[in-house]
Amino acid sequence: MSSKKKSLLRVLAGETLETPPVWVMRQAGRYLPEYRALRETAGGFLDLCYNPEFATEVTLQPIRRFGFDAAILFADILLIPQALGMKLWFETGEGPRLTPVTNSAEIGALKRPEDIHETLAPIYETVARLSEELPKETTLIGFAGAPWTVATYMVAGRGTPDQGPARKMMYEDPAAFSQLIDLITEATIEYLAKQVEAGAEVIKLFDSWAGALGGSSFEKYALKPAVRIATELKRRFPGLPIIGFPRGSGAGYIQFAETGCFDALAMDTSIPAEWARDELQPKIAVQGNLDPMHMITGGDMLVSETQRLLDILGNGPYIFNLGHGITPQGDPANMEKMLKVIRG
Repeated sequence: MSSKKKSLLRVLAGETLETPPVWVMRQAGRYLPEYRALRETAGGFLDLCYNPEFATEVTLQPIRRFGFDAAILFADILLIPQALGMKLWFETGEGPRLTPVTNSAEIGALKRPEDIHETLAPIYETVARLSEELPKETTLIGFAGAPWTVATYMVAGRGTPDQGPARKMMYEDPAAFSQLIDLITEATIEYLAKQVEAGAEVIKLFDSWAGALGGSSFEKYALKPAVRIATELKRRFPGLPIIGFPRGSGAGYIQFAETGCFDALAMDTSIPAEWARDELQPKIAVQGNLDPMHMITGGDMLVSETQRLLDILGNGPYIFNLGHGITPQGDPANMEKMLKVIRG
């Protein structure tokens, strides 16, 4: 099947399909028993990410089980900080940890963007393997974290409830913070370009904490770096589709849509579907935004909410997805129920 006939690529090119393509954020992961079994074999989470054989298998697992229209590379947004020279590890039950960078000297001691590829070579190998092994009708999505979101972890050394450490640095030492954002931005371009060269057909940029920014800070640290990344990738790879995800940014979605740099925007659960239909879909394809909780609770509400999104957004370019990643408590049977509604 030629890439032009892949349903996800058709929607990203502006088509409206009778049955929208569907994939799910974090579709490869802990809600699947086959993932949990392989994770035990691999050892730590980073061992899984950096083992091309295992990472390929994990990415393929939900495709085999559910036949999603797209597969997204199994990796983590914090591999770039690690490739830049930061120490990265995962605390069981608590998530990622980094040795923080808090000033210009520490940022200056990190590697240059062009020097990240040796560390990340296994990720590119995984992309190449997936490009060969995925079903011909399945689109391969590469991804990275957006600079602002990645910076919040680099400054705090961990996830924080309000991204306070990064926001504090942003206001107290704007020169150093801009230096950090610029470094992440250029490294992200290099990283994603290598993914495309290895076979990724679509790129998604995750700005999970965009909602913590407002006003000029949103434009400077969320919008501008994302536009820089998208513009440079499209310059290097004309026609490359890019999905943005400025999670929690509300009306900021319109700013992203109006840049012309993105082919779709992934909507978080706070975005009303009717608003997206009226304000976003005339400008851009939209993706989302079923509440991930429905993957846990299931029942008639899952069916009705899935159908509601199809009714509201199905008359324009639309990719069905959740409003954020599926959680470890998600039930694969509920995924099957959702897909039955979408596909009839």
